Amino acid sequence: FRLLTKDEETAGFKIYLAQNHVLWVVDGQHRKKGMELVFEFLNFVRDNHRYPAKRGSLIDFALGKELDHEELAIWEEAFQVARTFCTVAVEIHLGLGIEEERQLFHDLNNLSKKVETGLALEFDNSNPLNLFIKEELVGQIIQWPVVEKDIVDWHNDSGEIARRQLVAINARLFLNKGNISNARPMDIAEKKPVATRFWEQVNELPYLGEGESKLNSVAAQPVVLKALAKLTHDFAFSKKKDESLLDILLNGIPDIDFSHENPMWRYYTFSDEERSTHGLDALKDYLPTDEDGYNRDIGGFDPKANVMRFGAKHNDIFPIIGDMIRWKLGLPSRKA
Repeated sequence: FRLLTKDEETAGFKIYLAQNHVLWVVDGQHRKKGMELVFEFLNFVRDNHRYPAKRGSLIDFALGKELDHEELAIWEEAFQVARTFCTVAVEIHLGLGIEEERQLFHDLNNLSKKVETGLALEFDNSNPLNLFIKEELVGQIIQWPVVEKDIVDWHNDSGEIARRQLVAINARLFLNKGNISNARPMDIAEKKPVATRFWEQVNELPYLGEGESKLNSVAAQPVVLKALAKLTHDFAFSKKKDESLLDILLNGIPDIDFSHENPMWRYYTFSDEERSTHGLDALKDYLPTDEDGYNRDIGGFDPKANVMRFGAKHNDIFPIIGDMIRWKLGLPSRKA
């Protein structure tokens, strides 16, 4: 049936399908599976009056816990809402053949416009680590402007930090990972005190958040903050955690020379004689070897602009910067 507006224009069509018309899920099986998991959990809780004993879930704090009357009432209401008010949008394509279904699958997965990472993170309110950044870090501990794209021209730098870089720094700090996809509320809550202390110390560094910060301090480059975040994670949360070493690191952050002129950043570009001249001989014991054909190009120093610009391969570079900071603060080498 054709549905018309008051002006006799076509508004849509109503189509009736018989039971023998079978609909196949071409794309979106993850939504179907997601709803199945939700109802599997809700039915278990309602039938057994306790949480399932499944590790790695959002309820690790209550594995196998018996539910009291109030909790059971909440989950019963969640079940009623899930099966009555909650919906999943379905787009139906009628009359497609096998090749047309294949083409549809390709188009849905490859031709859609990808949302920029920074914009997606700005709207994400479900990830606990992203919530920490938005609600407790930006505007509370640090007052730096947060933007969606990296600042390429350092002369136009107003002290901003790209959201995706801020998220990556915190992913390294909390999880020692490159992204926040597996962040769990319990883990984030337990680590917030150390993270807060870390950012309070970083916030004390000169120039950060100010105009032309990247021209005045290498600490304004995200890769340096990733190095500091990684060290903090190692001393606070790893198997080799050590509270005394954590104190040395965090208390020492404001005392580190993050100027572009610090010769420590140029260790790999110096000759042995130049390293001795700058008092960097002992740093060799902390750093990966610069022999055996390995690429240790962590960045370049522009003598005209007097600027040290670290490279784009952050995952290769921040561990080396971390080694330099270990040496400077008298912390144990990674090799120890």
